[in-house]
Amino acid sequence: MDITTRGGQLRPMQILVTGATGYIGGRLVPRLLSRGHQVRVLVRDPRRLRGREWEAQVEVVQGDLSEPETLEGLAEGMDAAYYLVHSMYAGTDFADRDRQAAENFTRACPDLPLLVYLGGILPDTEERTRSEHLRSRAEVGRVLAEHLPTAELRAGPIIGSGSASFEMVRYLTERLPAMTAPRWIRNQVRPIAVRDILAYLVESGERGEPLGVLEVGTELLTFKGMMEGYAKVRGLRRLIIPVPVLAPRLAALWVGLVTPIPHAIAGPLVEGVVQPVIGDPTRALELFPEIEPISYQRAVELALARIETGAVATRWSGALGAGDTFELEDREGVLREVRTRRVEAPPEAVFQAFSSLGGERGWLVWEWLWKLRGVGDQLVGGPGLRRGRRDPLKLAAGEAVDFWRVEAWDPPRRLRLRAEMKVPGRAWLEYEAIPEEGGTRLVQRALFAPSGLPGLIYWYMLYPAHGFIFSDLADAVARLAMEEFSSSTTDPVGMEPTPVL
Repeated sequence: MDITTRGGQLRPMQILVTGATGYIGGRLVPRLLSRGHQVRVLVRDPRRLRGREWEAQVEVVQGDLSEPETLEGLAEGMDAAYYLVHSMYAGTDFADRDRQAAENFTRACPDLPLLVYLGGILPDTEERTRSEHLRSRAEVGRVLAEHLPTAELRAGPIIGSGSASFEMVRYLTERLPAMTAPRWIRNQVRPIAVRDILAYLVESGERGEPLGVLEVGTELLTFKGMMEGYAKVRGLRRLIIPVPVLAPRLAALWVGLVTPIPHAIAGPLVEGVVQPVIGDPTRALELFPEIEPISYQRAVELALARIETGAVATRWSGALGAGDTFELEDREGVLREVRTRRVEAPPEAVFQAFSSLGGERGWLVWEWLWKLRGVGDQLVGGPGLRRGRRDPLKLAAGEAVDFWRVEAWDPPRRLRLRAEMKVPGRAWLEYEAIPEEGGTRLVQRALFAPSGLPGLIYWYMLYPAHGFIFSDLADAVARLAMEEFSSSTTDPVGMEPTPVL
C-alpha cells in the first residue's frame, strides 16, 4: 500500500486503535495525531477518555471485542489498525477470552489493509514457553495473521515511567538494600524503552505493508542486571544473592507484597523472566535503520526524569474516581495521598484559595501541628516556617513558601510545592483546580518518594496524622474558595504561569 505522495511526504492515514486507554495505546494515539493521521479509537467506556488532551481530536467508537454485535463497521474506511488488547490479569480463562476477542476482531474487519499487533518475545521455541501469558499472546498473533495482513512486534520488558515492568524493578531495588532472589534472575531478557516501542509501532503502521514477526529491543540484560542498572542510576548500593529456590508463584506473591503491583499482574511479569527471552532484533534494525534503540540505563534515566516532574502520560494502574474521594496510591516509587472535593466555585477562586496557603495566612487547620513541625525542622537544620512568603496571593516558580519551594504555579489550574524540610526522601504538596459543570474539582495530592526503608518507615509513622491533617486541609481550602467567591469576584489579572523547574 502506497502511503506517500509523489514528493515523498507521508500522506495522512485513517487509523483505528484498540486498547487506546491502556499504557501503550494512551501514548500511541497522540503520536499518530502529531503526524497528521486521523484516528478512530475503540473503547468499552468513553468516560475513560475524559481528561486526555487528545480526546476531542479522535473519533470514538463504543464497543467491546467480546461482543461481536458492537463491532459492526468498526474498520470501515481505515488504512491500518493497531491491536493493543490482551488480558494482563491472571484468570483461568484469559487465553480463551483473548483468542475469542482476536477472532471477533478479524471477523469485524475482514477488509482491513494492515494490522499492527504488539506481542511478546518468546523463548527459543513456543513449545518450551512456560509462561501462559506469552503463549496466549503468540496465539493471538497467529489468529490475527491468519485472517489479516499483519505486522507483529514482539518486545521484552518495556521500560518507561508508569510501566509495570519498570515499577517492579524500581520498587524491588529501592526498598530492599539486600535480597535473596531465585537463580532465574540470571536469565537474559531484552528490554526496550517505551519511546522505542512507540517508534516501531508508528513506523510499522506507516510502512503500510505486512512485515510478519519482528523482534525488537536493546542490549541483553539479566533481570539481576536490570536491578543493578537501576541502582547505579540512583546511586544505590544493593546486594542481590541468587538462590536455587523460590518458585515463580511464590516470587509473584513476594513482588505483590513489596511493590504496589497486585499479584494478578506480578504473576505474568515474573513468568516472563523465568526463562531467557532473548529474541533477535536484527531484522527490525535493518527494516527501520532510523530507529536506534536507546540503552536500558538511558531508558531508566528518562523514566525517572518524567516521574520527577510529574509528566507520566499513562500508567499500568487506573485513574482517580469522580466523587469526593480519598485514595492511597503507591506507584512509580512515590506514595500518594489523593483527596478530591467538589467545590461550588469557579476554578479561579479555588486556585486563589490554595495559592494563598502559608506565610501570614498559615495552613488553615491544625496550626499548632504545623508550627510544631516547623520547630522540629529547624532543630535538625531545616528552614522551618520562618521564611514565610513574598506575596499573600501570587507566587512564582523557585520562591519559598515556609518550608516549601514552588516548583510550578500555573494559573488557574495547578500549584506544586516541593518540601525543603529535613525528611528521609523527597516530598511534594500539589493542588489542581479542574473545571466541572457548575463548579470545580479540587484535587489535593501529598506525595512522598522515600529513600529506602527509613523513608518508608517515616511515611507510615506519619500516615495516621496525615489522615486528619490533610483531609481537614482539603475541606478548608474548599470552604475558603467558596467563602471568598461569595464575598468578592476573583480577579486573576496578573497571574502568569511559571514552568516546572
